Amino acid sequence: MEEEEKKPNKVELSELDAEFIRVLEDLIDALIANGTLRLTDLPPQALQKLQQRKTARQRLRDSLNLLDDDDESLF
Repeated sequence: MEEEEKKPNKVELSELDAEFIRVLEDLIDALIANGTLRLTDLPPQALQKLQQRKTARQRLRDSLNLLDDDDESLF
């Protein structure tokens, strides 16, 4: 009898979803950058969610920045 593939649990599925969402965000950014897609092509709800995620990622990035970029005295 063949061994059945391991089924993902909810945590694994959530992690995969989060990674896939990031891929979609990067894809949207690339399509906008090369002119294939315009922000105005997206529905307002999609724009709002996209902006919320970008803002949340920026806040996280800022909170993880332990060194001030303007502080050259350390080097």
